[in-house]
Amino acid sequence: MKIDFVHILNFRKLKSCRIDLTNKETIFVGANNSGKTSAMDALITFFRSRSLTTRDFTLSNWRDIKKIGENWETETDPNILDLNIVQWAPYLPSLDIWLNVEPAEIHYVSHLIPTLDWSGGPLGVRLRYEPKDVKILYKNYIEEWSNSRALTAKGNGKLKIWPKDIWDYLDRDTVMSSQFTIKAYLLDPSNINGEQQLGPDAQAIEASAFNGLIRIDIINAQRGFSDVNTESGEISSNRNLSTQFRAYYDKHLNPVLKPTETDLNAIESIEATKQLFDKNLRKSFEASLSELEELNIPGFDNPAIVLSSQLRTAEMLNHNSALLFKLDDNHELSLPENYNGLGYQNLISIIFKLIRFRDDWMQVGKVAKQMDLNGNGPGFEPLHLVLIEEPEAHLHAQVQQIFIRKAYDKLRNHANLKEKKDFSTQLVISTHSNHIAHEIDFAALRYFKRQKGKNGEINTSTVVNLSETFGTVDDTTRFAIRYLKTTHCDLFFADAVILVEGPAEKMLVPFFLKKHPCLGACYISILEIGGSHAHRLKPLIEKLGIITLIITDIDTVDPGSNGQKQRTEKGKGFKSGNFTLGRWIPGKQEIDVLLELSPLAKEHPEYPIRVAYQNALTFKEADKDVFIYPYTFEDSLVLENVCLFKKITKASGLLAKMINAANERTINAAAEKMFKEITKENAMKAEFALELLFLQEPERLKIPIYINEGLMWLENKLLANKQGFNLITVEDEHNGK
Repeated sequence: MKIDFVHILNFRKLKSCRIDLTNKETIFVGANNSGKTSAMDALITFFRSRSLTTRDFTLSNWRDIKKIGENWETETDPNILDLNIVQWAPYLPSLDIWLNVEPAEIHYVSHLIPTLDWSGGPLGVRLRYEPKDVKILYKNYIEEWSNSRALTAKGNGKLKIWPKDIWDYLDRDTVMSSQFTIKAYLLDPSNINGEQQLGPDAQAIEASAFNGLIRIDIINAQRGFSDVNTESGEISSNRNLSTQFRAYYDKHLNPVLKPTETDLNAIESIEATKQLFDKNLRKSFEASLSELEELNIPGFDNPAIVLSSQLRTAEMLNHNSALLFKLDDNHELSLPENYNGLGYQNLISIIFKLIRFRDDWMQVGKVAKQMDLNGNGPGFEPLHLVLIEEPEAHLHAQVQQIFIRKAYDKLRNHANLKEKKDFSTQLVISTHSNHIAHEIDFAALRYFKRQKGKNGEINTSTVVNLSETFGTVDDTTRFAIRYLKTTHCDLFFADAVILVEGPAEKMLVPFFLKKHPCLGACYISILEIGGSHAHRLKPLIEKLGIITLIITDIDTVDPGSNGQKQRTEKGKGFKSGNFTLGRWIPGKQEIDVLLELSPLAKEHPEYPIRVAYQNALTFKEADKDVFIYPYTFEDSLVLENVCLFKKITKASGLLAKMINAANERTINAAAEKMFKEITKENAMKAEFALELLFLQEPERLKIPIYINEGLMWLENKLLANKQGFNLITVEDEHNGK
């Protein structure tokens, strides 16, 4: 049995969001504020049947819910009103869980069978947060609202008394929690890919539909800190490793609980130790107790004081020094746990929690259930769902990679599990770590994509199932996987991506970003991929819908001379040898066409993607305009900073050659010489950038025009998104702002 997918509706910014789960690990990735945490919170909230607040509803839905309240306020006859759940249904937070049930597993879901002829396969259950009784909600609200209006009328009319409207009413503490609840409904398996609407006659089933069916365990993001989803007692009981080991020992290993024959030796040793300690204890306190007796304490009618120890095995682990880290095999050297780094402790803590989750599920040791009167064995839930938020907290890069490689295996390391199919484990992780994403099969990634609202609606998020992108085996997919494995997957978490042509751009573009304050405040991933390969990322970039600037070279060639490199000129019938320009954006190869394209024509018509390549530079010589067309980034940079480059001394290699070219008598001769130097086989462009950084302050460099135009476009795109994603308070939304 597996969870195929979940569909989250009307929960925070997840207006309608389907998330497919893999059979093993599923990893939530995406930029900040893209909805990953909301998705995890939705799973935790609905599976644990927790109460929601007004803030958990998709904010734009309150406009429509307020209209329901306004209708209640204006219509005096309740018999005319439509007081059923259907009117509320389109705006209520809900979670659809779609299981895939094998025929041999039907006995687990006998209470959930949708029709008599259902024999396994998809099985859907909707958990919806809704009013317990709409008629009672209406009665209670109108009573409070009427009292509020009556009081307001007695005053000066300016005082706003609770409740101003239905949102204000439900926003008060305990009102929603007392009048709303989570109810469960069966869904139609024949409409698995549709967004199903429940009719007014839909009958709720037991809200605890998944009890005994799915075991849920959670590791929250802020371990040891306050968190709204932290399990009761988790903060106080799991601050250190010793308490975790103690809890595990007390539940699974303690010999005094449900003792067996194998525990007898331990119990006898404990009792012998207790008797010896008691004897020594009484001897030590003999003089002190005698002094008390001289004062007639405890007195003639009171019992005598007798000292007796209470030796409890679990309490021996209840202090920091109970858990030691051995440093040397040859000497008794060890450190208490709080002397070790947080990263090391946190890794042990997380892995140990996974072990405990598994052993609690499999009823290891003292928690094992006995056979019942009918000879039935212990009841294990057939599915174990483990949710982990941001495991990278306090873990450095290598430890993050170790964790993600081992986590699922630890959850399956039991004789009843491993490769067996009787019981299933699904692990869901949300992360901001490119190191974790790097270690996982990309087909397991679920990318949370920001989506701007239309027609005044608030911004929401959708989820991209990357198994649809990385699940194929064509050359493009293989290239994307191999390439991303070398770049640590930054683009899955970035606000925007810049694809650059070569190492020189990779080193210098970060300095150019600093001249655009907005870009410096955003998380931008810069990937070096080259013009001949950037187009191979086309399916991924377009699928993610991420803002992307491609900084590439025009790479002029002469088709009449077997594609030989040529200095860029108009009117020669030259073409671009750049595959990105020819096969992706703008889809043109003719040099004359490329040089005349407008900025808008360099943008993708559907996706937020733009290309930037060299364009004409204008110089004044002898009172005449001279047009120069650079070939690559390097000659563009030198030509547009020619005065600065002429002042550089002590240069070597390609940089020295470019400086010599800059000192030619005419700009045309300089451009010709630069072209020859940068197109040589041994042109060391990376060394050019490195030496330039050593000899010159990069902030003094003027940004090449074509790159600056691209950065301005990128800045405008990000500013538009930033304005669209401004934090809107619930009160603003409530007041129609």
